[in-house]
Amino acid sequence: MSTLNIALAQINPLVGDIDGNTQLIIDEALALANKHDVIVFPELTLTGYPPEDLLLRPSIALRVDRAIQQILDSNISAAVVVGYPKREGGKLFNMAGVLAQGQVLFEYAKQCLPNYQVFDEKRYFEAGSKPGVFQLNGVNLGLSICEDIWDGSPLDQLQSADVHAVLNLNASPFHQEKQAEREALIAARAKKLGAPILYVNQVGGQDELVFDGGSMVATAQGEIVGRTELFKNACLSVELDTATKQVSPQASKSGHPADPLADTYEALVVGVRDYVNKNRFKGVVLGLSGGIDSALTLAIAVDALGKERVEAVMMPFKYTSQLSLDGAEDEARRLGVKYRVIHIEPMYDAFTQALNEAFEGQQKDTTEENIQARSRGVLLMALSNKLGYLVLTTGNKSEMAVGYATLYGDMAGGLDVLKDVPKTQVFALSRYRNTLGEVIPPAVIDRPPSAELAPDQKDEDSLPPYEILDQILELYIEQDESAESIVAKGFDKEQVYRVLRLVDLNEYKRRQAPVGIRISKRAFGRDRRYPITNGWKVGD
Repeated sequence: MSTLNIALAQINPLVGDIDGNTQLIIDEALALANKHDVIVFPELTLTGYPPEDLLLRPSIALRVDRAIQQILDSNISAAVVVGYPKREGGKLFNMAGVLAQGQVLFEYAKQCLPNYQVFDEKRYFEAGSKPGVFQLNGVNLGLSICEDIWDGSPLDQLQSADVHAVLNLNASPFHQEKQAEREALIAARAKKLGAPILYVNQVGGQDELVFDGGSMVATAQGEIVGRTELFKNACLSVELDTATKQVSPQASKSGHPADPLADTYEALVVGVRDYVNKNRFKGVVLGLSGGIDSALTLAIAVDALGKERVEAVMMPFKYTSQLSLDGAEDEARRLGVKYRVIHIEPMYDAFTQALNEAFEGQQKDTTEENIQARSRGVLLMALSNKLGYLVLTTGNKSEMAVGYATLYGDMAGGLDVLKDVPKTQVFALSRYRNTLGEVIPPAVIDRPPSAELAPDQKDEDSLPPYEILDQILELYIEQDESAESIVAKGFDKEQVYRVLRLVDLNEYKRRQAPVGIRISKRAFGRDRRYPITNGWKVGD
């Protein structure tokens, strides 16, 4: 055979929905089979990724076997390459199977199991050891799964097999500038191997993770010649010349925008859309304060779900400025969402009056500020219960890091859209969003950040400027640098030690925070897991 037509099917599976994922695979394969010899789907497509402890359920093997048989019974004329878990000899493997001619023609077990950042595969899987080489229509093809290509050693096994191309199945989550890393890696691996690499990745949101796709083709010379759009269901058709090992994508679009903020913004939109839709919420509700965090969150929510499924609530108190009132109303009008105003003073007064005796002789402090935030949390959760809407919280990564958030107050909700977005990037993303159409009032972006829980309050009254704070936080959280190392870079020692102590002290809050969409290499939650109770000191 002189040519082999291969389709890279970039799809959005739902974790645990084996029946639904199976039908998605069958529908896609039937639509592509008349023009392709091979259709390649992402890693663990049948279960979705990451399936986590669903892999421990006793019935999973039966369900996967039934799904594979259903695909085989669908009379798909092309070979289907699909990922799934499989138990052999009492061990569970992350498997890729080639389904063709009414049978499972070949299976390959993933050899390199990632166990860092958000990955926890050694908890579930055993590593394979055999090279992934199979023959289809007289063509030698290699198989590898995600981390195999980052490690590289499984590809070394293919050097002597004279493969015409390698099919690489992935469930690779997004972080900022990840696609550029992938493309450089895939190009280098293909050049070293001397054979094209066809890389397919899934798309869609799964809890805090977002999968951006970015399926691509690298030539044997190490050149990326085709890629899909990011964040969208897509198919990349590739013609492989088996005589020359050359590949010719038949249709491709650039999926790597010039502005990385576009990637980040789209990741947040996809994360919100899939979290809300896959969990079957009718819509979302959020507190719109007139500040930049809630303003950006509202814009993302509308872009994700449409204005009809988003409700914004302004909950003013006596410290709420006219600028906040005007900014919130202006943005709600620009975006066309349902908007209501509920004053919290009656609730606040009821709480403080009930506590008068208990607080007798005590000075006012952050306790009273937190009662304001908790009054707002009660209102939003009541609306959530009554309407079937998910509450979006609006705290950013900088605030979550140092604990500038109120448990059961502004932390009350189901999804924190900006949980992994530092404050400085909140400003950048807001300005980026306005380049697509000005929906966030400029006055909201330009004003000094304030929680407005006390008269004339400003965030920088008790924190370093965000330009400094975010640099310290990135060095400590994302790069794991020590206090002394950060100070050596020119930061004020007293500021550094105070910020790091705040980060360490507030782990207990973050454990009780809503899940948030991951956009960095080191997010709170899956990535960074510190003990709440510990005796570690900042200078250690």
